[in-house]
Amino acid sequence: MNDIRVRLVIEGRVQGVFFRDSTRSQALGLGVKGWVRNRPDGKVEVLAEGPEDKVRELVAWCHKGPPAARVTRVSETSDPWQGDFDSFEIRF
Repeated sequence: MNDIRVRLVIEGRVQGVFFRDSTRSQALGLGVKGWVRNRPDGKVEVLAEGPEDKVRELVAWCHKGPPAARVTRVSETSDPWQGDFDSFEIRF
């Protein structure tokens, strides 16, 4: 299985609805590493890397998010895998 790295920008009602904490929990459960943060423009950004199947599972989850979220769009960019992270964290 290949390791991959993706950057997501998630739009909609995604701040103030536990999106970051829920994303972190999902990623840790999947063994995906990276980070999640709120952006000043009201979007949430995720940088995730790990086994392709696990990262794809996290990406699929981000299309719906936690129960209080309303995701309207997810933009995905692939980056070269770098293995930079030991865990998955919330960045501020």
